[in-house]
Amino acid sequence: MSARLLVEAAGPGVTLQDVGRFGLSRYGVTPAGPMDLGAYLAATRAAGADSAIEASLGGAALRAEGATLGVAVAGGDFDIRLDGIPLPSACLVALAPGARLTLRAGASGAWCYVAVGGKLDLAKTLGSLATHARSGLGPKPLGAGDALTIIDAAAPPPEPLALIAPWLARDDAPIRLLLGPQADYFARDEIERFLNARWRIGARSDRMAYRLEGPTIRHARGHDIVSDGVAMGAIQIPGDGAPLALLADRQPTGGYPKIATVIGADLGRLAQLRPGGGLSFRAVSWDEAVAARRDYFAAIEAGAKREPLRAAISAESLLAENLVGGVVSALSDQTESSDR
Repeated sequence: MSARLLVEAAGPGVTLQDVGRFGLSRYGVTPAGPMDLGAYLAATRAAGADSAIEASLGGAALRAEGATLGVAVAGGDFDIRLDGIPLPSACLVALAPGARLTLRAGASGAWCYVAVGGKLDLAKTLGSLATHARSGLGPKPLGAGDALTIIDAAAPPPEPLALIAPWLARDDAPIRLLLGPQADYFARDEIERFLNARWRIGARSDRMAYRLEGPTIRHARGHDIVSDGVAMGAIQIPGDGAPLALLADRQPTGGYPKIATVIGADLGRLAQLRPGGGLSFRAVSWDEAVAARRDYFAAIEAGAKREPLRAAISAESLLAENLVGGVVSALSDQTESSDR
């Protein structure tokens, strides 16, 4: 029997992703790919994988079949469990046949990645395994009962490991962005309003775009432009004045003015915000954006640190340990006292 990963349960929006399909936007083909590239790379590089399952707040439950698989998990602060035993939100473990790995929404974060060591036995679409559900490109979204065949499976780790990846750390610092490319469509006071506001991720948010709830941003030169290319992180201001932060499943081109673009180093932080989550922005220079991106990817290239992980204490784990350090007989002491 070949090694397979079985999907026992899957919430909405569980998909397969690789880095995406690039160079095709001029043909109207969206890149897709992971919402949080840094978390995706932490998982795939730890596992030795060329793609990953991307799960959101609905979570997922997975089992191995046929062979023990090396599985890495990274992303938001999700509740990760192996046969009910809690694991760190970033870890590398051996998933034995029949063992159950579950992912549920935890304290924070919106996306989590599960990478299996080896390659998926799936045909690529336009050179990529990335799923773009709206257009039907790539594998269909995963659901209960689906199975993924793994070829050239990598050796699983001999013990569970925690992944220490500094770039996965989250904080409430402002999301950094570059103004433009159509900042001239907004008066200076409207740009200041945008930068000084406290925004909230709207409920009508998905892999295509996050709707930002807050003050209305008014246009100075109308809300239509000649459609041009859209980068991940571009913030459009449509006619209703409510900003849209365009993300992995964005359209290739757009006809609304873009007031600013989130820098590459902060895209993961933006993507990991949940609906209802708050955020603010800070404009930076081109040099600062380039330096931040360079530092971000240098950390990823250095790789996550791996630390041995002891299983959480349970009745089973206690019974498996030798906890006896010696034996003292109270009866023998009493006997000695009575003989005196």
